Amino acid sequence: MSDKQNRQFRPLPVPNVELHGLFGARQDAICNSTAATLLDRCVEAGMIKAIDVDQPSPGIVIPLQTWSGSTQMFWDSDLGKSIETIAYSLYRRPNPELEARADAIIDMYEKLQQEDGYLNAWFQRVQPGRRWTNLRDHHELYCAGHLIEAAVAYYQATGKRKLLDVMSRFADYMITVFGHGEGQLRGYCGHEEVELALVKLARVTGEKKYLDLAKYFIDERGQEPHFFTEEALRDGRDPAKFVQKTYEYNQAHQPVREQKKVVGHAVRAMYLYSGMADIATEYNDDSLTSALETLWDDLTTKQMYVTGGIGPAASNEGFTDYYDLPNESAYAETCASVGLVFWANRMLGRGPNRRYADIMEQALYNGAMAGLSLDGKTFFYENPLESVGKHHRWTWHNCPCCPPNIARLLASVGSYMYAAADNEIAVHLYGESKARVPLASGATVELSQETNYPWDGAIHFEVNPDRSTRFALSLRIPEWAEGATLAINGASVDLSSITVDGYARIERDWQSGDKVDLNIPLIPRTLFANPKVRQDAGRAALMRGPLVYCVETTDNGRDLNGITLAGNPAAAQTAEIATLEGAVALDIPVNRDDADWGSDLYRTAPPKSRAATARFVPYHLWDNREPGEMLVWVRADQMQHGA
Repeated sequence: MSDKQNRQFRPLPVPNVELHGLFGARQDAICNSTAATLLDRCVEAGMIKAIDVDQPSPGIVIPLQTWSGSTQMFWDSDLGKSIETIAYSLYRRPNPELEARADAIIDMYEKLQQEDGYLNAWFQRVQPGRRWTNLRDHHELYCAGHLIEAAVAYYQATGKRKLLDVMSRFADYMITVFGHGEGQLRGYCGHEEVELALVKLARVTGEKKYLDLAKYFIDERGQEPHFFTEEALRDGRDPAKFVQKTYEYNQAHQPVREQKKVVGHAVRAMYLYSGMADIATEYNDDSLTSALETLWDDLTTKQMYVTGGIGPAASNEGFTDYYDLPNESAYAETCASVGLVFWANRMLGRGPNRRYADIMEQALYNGAMAGLSLDGKTFFYENPLESVGKHHRWTWHNCPCCPPNIARLLASVGSYMYAAADNEIAVHLYGESKARVPLASGATVELSQETNYPWDGAIHFEVNPDRSTRFALSLRIPEWAEGATLAINGASVDLSSITVDGYARIERDWQSGDKVDLNIPLIPRTLFANPKVRQDAGRAALMRGPLVYCVETTDNGRDLNGITLAGNPAAAQTAEIATLEGAVALDIPVNRDDADWGSDLYRTAPPKSRAATARFVPYHLWDNREPGEMLVWVRADQMQHGA
């Protein structure tokens, strides 16, 4: 077991995976629209003027908000995520014009960087005297983290080192600023992000010092005497006077290894846990892994929507009480589901395990992917599970963190599908693709998937090592996949005999041309919520494969709350919807309340109902056609569906 604990799986680099199918279509939309749209809207907001030292500082464009900050403070992060998205899009489709625009922005950042390495548009151009004075609220390290991620992606995509060198200089400067030495700040960021970015920087440069800085930020968080309290006193602020009133908001209320409950701002929590999981992998740190396993269970058994959405409340953009999962008012920020995908993926760093990969898939296909329209031009910030018809995607936002976040995730999703250790390849997600995997033996394996997943559960692999070589191929068997079958070169294999932690582990001497066929039945199923989730009492959600389904007005007319499931969903009729790029819809027998109620508000008799058929479509595709109502949790006759 100890050998397994010390395995280190790292995601494949984005250029090593070529995608087709559903994810390929999402990436095409990003290449066609989203990457340029992000940049255009950053320009319109004034972000380029903010970093251009050849122009006068624009000053405060967005008025300061009550927490003494402004969303303008995070503009570096929005530009960073946009450059990262552009980088990933360039792998798929070269675009000299877009690349030139990104190069021009990178040139401006190089010019803006100070002699000592410091780089932040707000604290150089708007409040130059306030550098490192309020790490709790002002996002300095968070912005640096997103620019580091952009630098790594852009270097890998184009071979151009300029932004990588700029951000390495900034990270080198951070190493002198933060630490336990004399004159150093014992601090960390109020909005975690830099931790996981530094791991990426270390992996691409081979410099362990960046890993050590990430580990320092994680180890220091929540220690006493409390940095945020001491920082506020030094700055002449009352430490108790801040908007959220608790260090739980940014997960700084306890040292990270002592935290047992997922609390506070959802995106911050996900980024912190992602960084912790990376450091657990790189240092084989069981104490971090153990803390993360406790937090994982806390989130996924008490605080997560069926869509993989997290953080029900707008007030703190985050978590409230256990089992508090309202549907219509769900905040479930797109960035938070993106962050859950990041965290789940990094939990797979110490070995394939279905408990993480299943949730990664659920959050990716539902909570995250809903955030981007099919044409790649409009976005969701919040992701409710019920709408009366007033919730629609928007073109931009005063706090535009979500558009580039979902775009960079989908543009790089190939690296979430596959991971490699010295002598093992793990396939976490299924989809039409081709991956190039170097192994420690020196062999390179080309692994191709032919499949129409998630619409169809037949997955055909071709394994082509450049020379005969022994390694393990681990394929996830989702927990919901009843009746899955596996064959190698046409010969059936007993899945139960080779399944470890929910993965079929096939270890053998592989020859070029070997074939593996995995069949995962996609049988529609009803899910019921824990009775403590009062908002879902008497209701069921419908899933097929990894996809959550919903009903919309455009298919079913109004008054969706009058629908009650009546037939067995496993026997649903399927239909392809051309206007939703061939997505599979489910037509299911239901009972519908009779609309002929009259003018009475209340009556002593319930409404009459009639038999009907309702059409369910994948939740991530809702609001891509005509606007209207939407509902995930539908009334259900529990006697009929409770099996």
